[in-house]
Amino acid sequence: MAIAKNELRQELGDFSSIVCLKAIITGVEEVLGDKATAIALISAGRQRGKQLAENLDLVDKGKEISLADVTKKLQDALGKDGTRLCAIKKIVQEDEVYKVYTHETVCSAGEPQGSSRQCTFTMGAIQGFLEAFLGERLRGTQTESVLRGGMYDILAYKVLGAIQK
Repeated sequence: MAIAKNELRQELGDFSSIVCLKAIITGVEEVLGDKATAIALISAGRQRGKQLAENLDLVDKGKEISLADVTKKLQDALGKDGTRLCAIKKIVQEDEVYKVYTHETVCSAGEPQGSSRQCTFTMGAIQGFLEAFLGERLRGTQTESVLRGGMYDILAYKVLGAIQK
């Protein structure tokens, strides 16, 4: 059997169960608490997002590539044809804020309606990607949730300034 270049495991391939990932998250929350876990997941997501931007050769390309074009690349990388972290509907810029409209996030999967669950890892991953792409430091917040009546999980990123190199 030939092994695809992107496979990390020969027999099982690159993907794992959301059920197992959610068990990791809730187990860490039980040990560290919600706030410490959220900080860790956002940080881990940011690292993953930066790595993704590097892998796609999109670091500091914010002035060269349109937001629409980079949205398509991010949709491909994180959506059903990529890692399946989330589906991205669109990314829009409103003044100094980038809003990312997502759904079917791994973070919200299996959560009951009304859950207070936030999209911490997803928010961090997109933040890290956008920071690397734009060359700007961002602060992310989740402004809407599919778990609390929203049509999308909306992740808003406020520009804090240029990244110091």
